[in-house]
Amino acid sequence: MTPQNAPESRWSDLDRPPLNVPALRRALLVPGGLWTSLDIVPETGSTNSDLAARAASLEEGAVLVAEEQTAGRGRLDRSWTSPARSGLFFSVLLRPGPEVPVERWGWLPLLAGVASATGLARAAGVDMSLKWPNDLLVKVGGEERKTGGILAERAGDDAVVVGIGLNVTLRADELPVPTAGSLALADAISTDRDPLLRALLRSLEQWYGDWRAAGGDPARSGLQAAYTEGCATLGRTVRAELPGDRSVTGEAVALDGDGRLVLTTEGGGRQSISAGDIVHLRAAD
Repeated sequence: MTPQNAPESRWSDLDRPPLNVPALRRALLVPGGLWTSLDIVPETGSTNSDLAARAASLEEGAVLVAEEQTAGRGRLDRSWTSPARSGLFFSVLLRPGPEVPVERWGWLPLLAGVASATGLARAAGVDMSLKWPNDLLVKVGGEERKTGGILAERAGDDAVVVGIGLNVTLRADELPVPTAGSLALADAISTDRDPLLRALLRSLEQWYGDWRAAGGDPARSGLQAAYTEGCATLGRTVRAELPGDRSVTGEAVALDGDGRLVLTTEGGGRQSISAGDIVHLRAAD
């Protein structure tokens, strides 16, 4: 009999049991559904890197989940690490074409944000907001905290790997930085990772299906309106830190048809931001 404190034991941490692979496959890998395979590994460097490396041999809808990521990557190659089984760290393989023109693929990380926020609102009972372009925010003690992030990367000519990292049961003494949070710290009604992962993937399937059916049109699919409604960046004074050590400050007023953040700058000018880090300088009205 395996000792309960053995590293491979399902019950080595009663607060953080491993994901139930057979049950998740039964629930998610259904005929006619988007998800075609689901693999869960105990540990890896980055699910995005692993899935991208295998993309040519996989069908659309492949899902790779890691119980622990040791070299998870956010935007600008920032690292993302958390204790084993304390969150959800997974990547999915999507092939939007030929239904969706390549120029609309940039909406995929925003779509993943909307899908995450709507799915977790139901499954975890948390009010999650979106920080443009790829952060998931929750309230902890009345303060906005980043509890998750999204990274989308091309994998060859016809595929995109979308990775989602979400802190679920991270405790205050485990936070990597004071501005981080978790579902547990946000008083989620559930931190059971199995139903949370099911909810996330089902929500992602629904939003992706609607967006794809609309030819990637963000307005016709409802994606642009949903992101705008849930975006905590809009209506605030922000600083956009741009490539090349440049920055611009202004009020975030809109999201355009290409998913770019539109700022009104001093003097009444307007500037569209397609990439960069956003710093919230003032609370939304």
